[in-house]
Amino acid sequence: MTSARRILIDAESTPFYHIINRCVRRAFLCGEDELTGKSYEHRRGWIVDKVKALSAIFCIDVCAYAVMNNHYHLVLKIDTDKAKSLSNREVISRWCKVTKGHDVATKFMNGETLIEGERLLLDGLLAEWHERLSSISWFMRCLNEEIARRANREDGCKGAFWEGRFKSQALLDEQALLACMMYVDLNPIRAGIANTLQASDYTSIQERINELNTPDKDTKPNDESELISSERLKPLAQFDGAAHLATQSGVPFHFCDYLQLIDWTGRAIRPDKRGFIDSSRPKLLDELGISSDAWITSAKEFRRQYSGISGRWDAMCAFKKQHNCGLWCKGKASSNALHPSP
Repeated sequence: MTSARRILIDAESTPFYHIINRCVRRAFLCGEDELTGKSYEHRRGWIVDKVKALSAIFCIDVCAYAVMNNHYHLVLKIDTDKAKSLSNREVISRWCKVTKGHDVATKFMNGETLIEGERLLLDGLLAEWHERLSSISWFMRCLNEEIARRANREDGCKGAFWEGRFKSQALLDEQALLACMMYVDLNPIRAGIANTLQASDYTSIQERINELNTPDKDTKPNDESELISSERLKPLAQFDGAAHLATQSGVPFHFCDYLQLIDWTGRAIRPDKRGFIDSSRPKLLDELGISSDAWITSAKEFRRQYSGISGRWDAMCAFKKQHNCGLWCKGKASSNALHPSP
């Protein structure tokens, strides 16, 4: 039985979540349908552009993504510090990029005087909108509804486009976050549709590698209105190299270390190189104390190893107990392999 999102997603426990959504139809979300010969490849761009545009509106950063033929993966981070810093005007400005807002909010933004009833109504709206701007559920709702409408309109049909609500996994520590990002970035290589990271189209790792080969540009927005402009696509979450999830502002690794690890892992899981493991271990594996075998298994099977939570086993059990998710927890052996005892 599925669990409520308020149970599965809790920013106080962890800001990082792995999101998966799958198309309901036999017809592809993206890619090319071999039966009809029709190409849906352009829809990949729809998803990437919409995800990054929404990230500029919501207080949610994109750590990793991969858009496949009939599903997509996201690794998202709830930016609680950013959410707490939003002023009332910023909340209204951002939310009106998602919906048409409310007449009372428009009066407030125009500097008009509000009567007592309108002030009370505005206070309620601000509290509601403020909460939604750091909600992964609302982020996904805005994403999936637009993609479904565009795809249905293009296909000339009606009805459900997604097989159901999105699935989420809470990532409780550095090992879980690193393994999940690696799993997402390596999707095309694992599926055998790409041989290199550079050829892994519509993935965050391809975008980051391309950025390395692009001359530096000053892309810092001039003000808040420019940041949330529909024309601006927010860049991916930055690698800041912090030592712990609780003390970092982006992804808690150095990108050079991540790139070394993903290159090594990609070579190990390529379909034409089964069983290959380079003798030189990447730095991150040594720092986090992860064995090569456990890491390669995780890179191949992360999604199946766990259910709605990934991390150290005792932390997973505590999360389940705290959020009343039941007594059973999947992934003990995988967790212990990824988090060896001192």
